[in-house]
Amino acid sequence: MPEHVINYFWLMAEDIRKTLASLGMRSMDELVGAAGDVLEVDPQVLRKNGRPDKTRGLDLAPLLQPAQELNPEAGCLHRTRQDHELEKKADNGLIESAIPVIEAHARGEKFDPITLDFHLTNVDRTFGTMLSSLISKRLGVGGLPEDSITVSLNGSSGQCLGFTLAPGVTIKVKGDANDGCAKGLSGGRVIVAPDEEQLAQPTFVASDNVIVGNCGLYGATRGEAFFRGKAGERFCVRNSGALAVVEGLGDHGAEYMTGGRLVVLGVTGRNFAAGMSGGIAYIYDPDNAFPDKCNPGMVSLGKVDAQEERDQLKDYVAKHLQETDSDRARMILDTWDTSLDHFVRVMPVDYARVLEEKAMAEAEDNAALAA
Repeated sequence: MPEHVINYFWLMAEDIRKTLASLGMRSMDELVGAAGDVLEVDPQVLRKNGRPDKTRGLDLAPLLQPAQELNPEAGCLHRTRQDHELEKKADNGLIESAIPVIEAHARGEKFDPITLDFHLTNVDRTFGTMLSSLISKRLGVGGLPEDSITVSLNGSSGQCLGFTLAPGVTIKVKGDANDGCAKGLSGGRVIVAPDEEQLAQPTFVASDNVIVGNCGLYGATRGEAFFRGKAGERFCVRNSGALAVVEGLGDHGAEYMTGGRLVVLGVTGRNFAAGMSGGIAYIYDPDNAFPDKCNPGMVSLGKVDAQEERDQLKDYVAKHLQETDSDRARMILDTWDTSLDHFVRVMPVDYARVLEEKAMAEAEDNAALAA
């Protein structure tokens, strides 16, 4: 109840007031930075809780020395407001071009999809986030119809490209993406593929090269992402509803994943699926190397047996080919009957049980209705 929360904070404030008074202080501002005045290191406790041979010469007192004693001009309190320089963000130009689409849909009117071209560098961080914020404010969680706004980018994107990207926005990158790409993806679509200059190099193989950094799709809730190349570490960590297709990834993939689908058309790093409690991952593993890379604590490995699931997996790979022109996806589809046997399905044990119980309940309900 709200009154319980209010009462809790009243009691906490009273305790803080008493503690400050016992220290001879009247406000929290006086307390900040005063560690050396109110705390001290007890050598006996330090020696008791540690190894004497390692702690004998250890002196922690300097850690409590107030900063002003070393530098009288050092500030311990918030005195200066941070300027995030939002007026310099590339999103401002994006918003200016997209406003007519957003406002038309906000009025319930139709508006033809638009395509916008931009060149990015790796200092352009969180591109698409300010636009997504505006879409969410004007249209709510449903956002825009799919592909209402397509943004074509060239170059190397900065960190967190497409962070919390809203429904209806598609970002296509010819180049590569930095860490945090599609982090918190919220219904939008992100597609990253090498540019024509890279692909023209005779020794370049897209599926052997990293195209997106660490922590891609971290905490994604819905939407789609396709990467023609490998991802870094911690890909799809805490993904709860998005679809991602990638051609290889580093360590700790699908960690704590709770929903969505992940298709890996190549090798993974170690500790895959640690803490994975939901969703399904499909790993293309013709060399049978994946089982040693997977953390078996909460998941089981198996084949893709059900025809409906096979068709869905094929659709994922076909969509990856359509969006990225991936040679790896084309090869797998051209040899689908044999390639399918090389896929390993990673399914959380408890998640599988819940799906099975749900299917049984639906079957019983249908049987009862038919009777």
